[in-house]
Amino acid sequence: MSLLRIAARSAWALPVLLVVLCGHQAKVAGDLTSTRTEGTEATAQVLDVHVERRVDVTYDYISLQVPLPDGSTLTKDRLALPHSLVPALQEKETVSVRVQPGAAREVVVTEAIGSTTVVSGPAPAMFTSARASSGAILPGWTKGRSVGRRSP
Repeated sequence: MSLLRIAARSAWALPVLLVVLCGHQAKVAGDLTSTRTEGTEATAQVLDVHVERRVDVTYDYISLQVPLPDGSTLTKDRLALPHSLVPALQEKETVSVRVQPGAAREVVVTEAIGSTTVVSGPAPAMFTSARASSGAILPGWTKGRSVGRRSP
């Protein structure tokens, strides 16, 4: 088997990886939506806000402590949020959240920041899923269009 054929066959790993990423992000979007719609409203205390000053890092994080209706508290350390939204949360001591203990995504921040109504909702996961699926479909589409063509 020639080196070119091996390289061409191994290149199909990328669309497979993108399909897996698409499925994962679709699951994350579903989990976030479930917590946002079925979770209990609460006000979380902001314990820590970390802003990364590097250009190549697009996510920062906050740590929250959420009082639950039964009197216990749920602490979420390093809850990732987009870099563009975290600076608005730096000065806040509390944020609005939805909480669903035991769920895959237990806490969803619902604090309104400017024109953004939901900070950590399912939209980023859905967009990533759509990008991954288009990247997975594109190589198959271009391969189908080039079938029957031979180079001289």
